[in-house]
Amino acid sequence: MRIPPFKRYRHFTQIVAVFVLGAIVGSVVYNVVFHQSYNLLWLSNLDLESQIKQYELDIKTLKKYRTQQTVIREIKIRNEQQDPPLNPVVEKAIIVQLGKDLSVLRGESVFEIDTYGKVARTLLDQKIYKIREKEYTVEIKTMLVMEGMLQIWVDVHPVPVRNP
Repeated sequence: MRIPPFKRYRHFTQIVAVFVLGAIVGSVVYNVVFHQSYNLLWLSNLDLESQIKQYELDIKTLKKYRTQQTVIREIKIRNEQQDPPLNPVVEKAIIVQLGKDLSVLRGESVFEIDTYGKVARTLLDQKIYKIREKEYTVEIKTMLVMEGMLQIWVDVHPVPVRNP
């Protein structure tokens, strides 16, 4: 049995190889674009979910304390910018956990914020939060009360890994 010469099919195999490589590269590029857009959508959804939870809690508190003018009705927590910025997912998770810890201040008198501020600082200063198998410390920088809203600025830093 004779085997036909391969020279006759060389051009055809080159075209097929270029087509297959193009399909592979195209699928990789499509996959990268898809995952990038999905990641942005997921981050946006996470941000909107945390805002909804915060707004629902604010609505409950505002309904409960609408007749009292001198109580803390809202708590806003802000993270100060850092040079290597934190992952937005980690930052939002820490702010949610910190909000849960500070929710005891809702409904308290704004005139007694000095005692509550001291308590909050001693309880939460250098507190370690564990998010995604990493530990982060929170340092309260500033607390400001204005018109029933307690605004808190914090610094969040990753805990350095200790070698045993």
